[in-house]
Amino acid sequence: MSDLNDGYGESGDYGESGDHGESGDHGDYEGSQGEPGEGSFTDAELDAGVLEEELRQAAAILDPVPAELRRIAVDAFVLHDMDARVAELTFDSLVDAIPVRGETDPPRMLTFRTDETTVDVEVTAGGLIGQVLPPGPAGIEVLSGPLAPARLTADDMGRFTGEAPPAGPFALRLRTGREVVVTEWLRA
Repeated sequence: MSDLNDGYGESGDYGESGDHGESGDHGDYEGSQGEPGEGSFTDAELDAGVLEEELRQAAAILDPVPAELRRIAVDAFVLHDMDARVAELTFDSLVDAIPVRGETDPPRMLTFRTDETTVDVEVTAGGLIGQVLPPGPAGIEVLSGPLAPARLTADDMGRFTGEAPPAGPFALRLRTGREVVVTEWLRA
């Protein structure tokens, strides 16, 4: 039926009675190995596991994940940093600001915050301009999906500039002397 433990005890034979039981039940299986969650599975859980595996195999055959998408997903996971703090978007001029009359292409102003760090960023057609607060030097990477990150450096006042504006989704990863901060992903 399956490779899962479906009623076998540690010695490899069925419950104390030594038989399978009748009508597809698992003999003394349910409750005989302790509380639920301690290595025991119900018939419904076994059936769900088998069904999930069959669906997974069918999807792999009928609708496989494209190699490029798999590579991008693996690369995105590599960007995951366990020590990084996520900076929350607290201001976005596209949402929070009142439009200026006559301005055809206003810069987009963004503010990201953690408990100790604030990052102010202005996104223009000419690139990025920003500042890290509290002021201090930092290494900054502009993450943009499958593309190699653009590397910027903040000076002693926390100011940084980037020549090219991000295209598509982007995030910033800052490495200060104190911590690693990653901003939320946004669309440029």
